[in-house]
Amino acid sequence: MPEVFGQRFLPPPFCCPSQEGYIELMQFLQNEIPEVNYSQARVAILPVPFEKTTSFGKGAAHGPQAVLEVSPFLETYDEELEVEPFNAGITTLPTLNFSGFIEADFQIITNQVNQLLDDEKFVIAIGGEHSISFPLYRAYHAKFKNLSVIQFDAHADLRDQYQGTPFSHACVMRRIFSLNQRIVQLGIRALSKEEAKFIKSSSIKTWFAHQLYKGWSEKILHSLTENVYLTFDVDFFDPAVLPATGTPEPGGFFWPETLKFLKKLFETKNVIGVDVVELSPQPGSRHSEFTVAKLIYKLIGYKFFLNR
Repeated sequence: MPEVFGQRFLPPPFCCPSQEGYIELMQFLQNEIPEVNYSQARVAILPVPFEKTTSFGKGAAHGPQAVLEVSPFLETYDEELEVEPFNAGITTLPTLNFSGFIEADFQIITNQVNQLLDDEKFVIAIGGEHSISFPLYRAYHAKFKNLSVIQFDAHADLRDQYQGTPFSHACVMRRIFSLNQRIVQLGIRALSKEEAKFIKSSSIKTWFAHQLYKGWSEKILHSLTENVYLTFDVDFFDPAVLPATGTPEPGGFFWPETLKFLKKLFETKNVIGVDVVELSPQPGSRHSEFTVAKLIYKLIGYKFFLNR
């Protein structure tokens, strides 16, 4: 295999430099951490610049590159954990060539994660629109038992169809629900009447934003199984923290309480995979992508350097 920044390109469906349409992305923390080849890395950063169904603000396809570009400006020492989380070994994969057909592209994403899981990588996918969580999750669903999904999000994303497609970003949790009904939603503050009815009729464990304002209940953790897939839509944050997202909603959450809960989640559960989606970079501002990069780095620290 060829080496790029000391890391291995994977065979198709991963791109390689000779393929038409290949987009060369930076590495996460490029030039700031020791080069690690693919076989040595425990963490795989997976850029997924897929955008097909965004319905308000556009630009999610540029999210992965924006995060990677700012990541070298992170401090590599985590003062909370008193470690440098990059010592877990981080590799950044090249991006994919997408076909333009949603179901075919979703299969490419699933196949990619299947290979990474076979290679025992902890995958953090950077979106891209939220619809990618469904093909990402399918790979975990096939490999893990006793699995639940926790969703940080302003929106329920439980529509059966939206704007003529069942694969819209607004339908992603409904598609996941079709595979696994053990879904826990946090921070929801925008949904349709039909979604509200579906939550009640399906007994989905949803903590609306107005409920979390009163405190983050321990019941949230108790409602999760041992193995947990984490999908984090960045519009969970208040727009004051992270404005660069396609569908910002007021009344969101801030860094301290979010990190406090995430730390508990990683302490008490086996988080087996993560996606961070819906960053839409804004011209003239970099703080949203920096926040996402730092969130990803914190999650690496929580995964590998907390004593469970």
